[in-house]
Amino acid sequence: MAGFSLLRIPGSALTAERFRMDVISSNLANIETTQTPEGGPYHRKIVSFETTLMGEGEGVRVSGVTEDTGERLVYDPSNPNADAQTGMVRYPDIDMITEMTDLISAQRSFEMNSNAIAIARQIYTKTLEIGK
Repeated sequence: MAGFSLLRIPGSALTAERFRMDVISSNLANIETTQTPEGGPYHRKIVSFETTLMGEGEGVRVSGVTEDTGERLVYDPSNPNADAQTGMVRYPDIDMITEMTDLISAQRSFEMNSNAIAIARQIYTKTLEIGK
């Protein structure tokens, strides 16, 4: 039913934004991770979204997660992960300000979609009351 898209669209956006907040949290948690199981420093992850059409369940979904392979070098010869020749340690190129800005943006989007669901619920409730 087309009317229920009032719930479906913001509901899918809630799921997508929640995933985005989880990825940003992971980026922040690994801001100083110099060694991962795969080897090398942690790489910042970036979430991208896409809209879906009516036939596919209209709304928003995560289209992919890409890795930023940038690294920053810090001179710290006492670090066990330092290069033996140069004393440089490879750290993830993650900017806390950028991540916090993205986190606030995702949180605000989450709140707006949550409000849209609350308004849709009120619309459906009033519609049912009119039908009595």
